[in-house]
Amino acid sequence: MNPRTIFLRGLYRERIVINQSNLLFISENPQTLSVALKSIILHRRYLEIYIKNHPEFRFSLEPICVEDDAPRVVRLAALSAELACVGPMAAIPGALAEIAVEDMAHQGSSVNLVENGGEIASITKRTINVGIYAGSSPITGRIGFQILPEDSPIGIATSSSTVSHALNFGDADAAIIVAKSASLADAAATAVCNAVKGPDIEASIQSGLEVAETIPHIKGAMIIRGKYIGKIGRLPRLLKLNGKVDDLFKVSLYDIFSQNMIFL
Repeated sequence: MNPRTIFLRGLYRERIVINQSNLLFISENPQTLSVALKSIILHRRYLEIYIKNHPEFRFSLEPICVEDDAPRVVRLAALSAELACVGPMAAIPGALAEIAVEDMAHQGSSVNLVENGGEIASITKRTINVGIYAGSSPITGRIGFQILPEDSPIGIATSSSTVSHALNFGDADAAIIVAKSASLADAAATAVCNAVKGPDIEASIQSGLEVAETIPHIKGAMIIRGKYIGKIGRLPRLLKLNGKVDDLFKVSLYDIFSQNMIFL
């Protein structure tokens, strides 16, 4: 077993950083973690080669067309970006996580989860609790989602103007999107976060929710700004947590908290 791997309550967990990717893998099978890591490395390499030959993919803030024979991670991100009307790089972390989780699931494991810098992709036959991290908002650590087996496959993504190092133009502490596709959730979270701006907090949240309603194929959205929350659609069951931020960083898939915090 890799020395980075932790075993707790019947599940293996491994966190690793690869360049810009801060990754968490969870499964009941340690070999499945290796499959996820190899998937991320492989598809990151495909992406790097593509960007070298197509630099516009990296820098565009608007959707762009890609070739039919482009690498899968590129095509998946481009399609998601088109649906959300953002640049394709906004969907890359979610796309990498989504592909890796599919590769994990092909191994027959019952728990398959990848978090890539806060963008979560999961295919699981067990219930998973996800804590919500929204920076300095007083809501951080107080609520979370309970992901049920019937929710799979699921993608949960967050964009934040106060926490994220990613480029965005909004004022949300957390714009959270839930979809079947982590790539689409990732792109949509960026679009929604960009729309949450202005001194009127409640109006800015409403603007973000209106944008979320225009994006096809997402299940639901939640926006947090300061002490205010707005939500639409069908989100996973909400959990009330005890507000201790440190607990969001602990590993527990059966206790009230989960390592799988939404964090970007």
